[in-house]
Amino acid sequence: MNLTIHPLIVLLFFPGGLFLLASGLVFQWADRKLVARFQNRVGPRFLQPLADVLKLLAKEEIIPAGAHRGLFIALPIIALASALTAALYVPMFGVQPFFSFQGDLIVTIYLLSALTISLGLAGANSIDRFSLVGATRTLTQLFSYEAPFLLAMIGPALAAQSWQISKINAFTSETTWFIVAQPIGFLVALVGLMGKLELPPFDAPEAETDIVAGALTEYSGRGFALFRLAKDIELVIGLTLVAAFYLGGISNPLEFLLKTGGLLLVMALLQTAFARLRIDQTVGLWWRVGALMGLVQILAILAGIYIRQWWL
Repeated sequence: MNLTIHPLIVLLFFPGGLFLLASGLVFQWADRKLVARFQNRVGPRFLQPLADVLKLLAKEEIIPAGAHRGLFIALPIIALASALTAALYVPMFGVQPFFSFQGDLIVTIYLLSALTISLGLAGANSIDRFSLVGATRTLTQLFSYEAPFLLAMIGPALAAQSWQISKINAFTSETTWFIVAQPIGFLVALVGLMGKLELPPFDAPEAETDIVAGALTEYSGRGFALFRLAKDIELVIGLTLVAAFYLGGISNPLEFLLKTGGLLLVMALLQTAFARLRIDQTVGLWWRVGALMGLVQILAILAGIYIRQWWL
């Protein structure tokens, strides 16, 4: 009986399911609060993200004319389900992943990309001009930030000689922090994560002063709430991956809070320090620089591995 109940508790409550949703809201609040304080503003109250989600869930969901009804409803669900599934392979809150297998790093990266693809399809599914422009920017930015982020994740994987997140986390816990050994990869990972989540200054795809809400302009009610929750969960997962790979691993909840909180503080500072970049600036510059930096680091790691094996 206990063997049957325990997996359900893990999936539905801790460390997945409801606890992960609540953590996403807390991280969203912390990010907004930090940015507000850096800008000399008060910022939202602690329960504001939860109140926003509850209000959106209670609102009527209006499907615009000309949009495919099934796709319009399914895309937010796919985005949220993909983010929740990705959390199964990551050491959330310092707890061992619920599922783990050789190659789960690649699966996790693809699952995290499903949110961006769903956002692009959501905008393309609408005939609204702001949604179409937002979808174009979202998918354009996808190609510019996914590849560098993946390259940044590959660096520690090559050093650990494993594609399994739990093994990479264990390896980094026993060695020097990779932020020292692979500083370029850490920078690429952090900036790539901000680009994936469309956080300032990389928020051109949803620039409210230009295109209202970008790809989600026509979304309201439950659909918009699910997309918001998926972004919040992806923020937590992304910070966990960066901390596990570059900040000496994560082995307990306290370590998780300290390391992910520190990364969130740095991201909030970057959001405050830079003004929004144009889409051509975010795409052209980072695609050339970020991808090149990631490739250079991987080549350096491979060269180091080859030299070490030859020397031994």
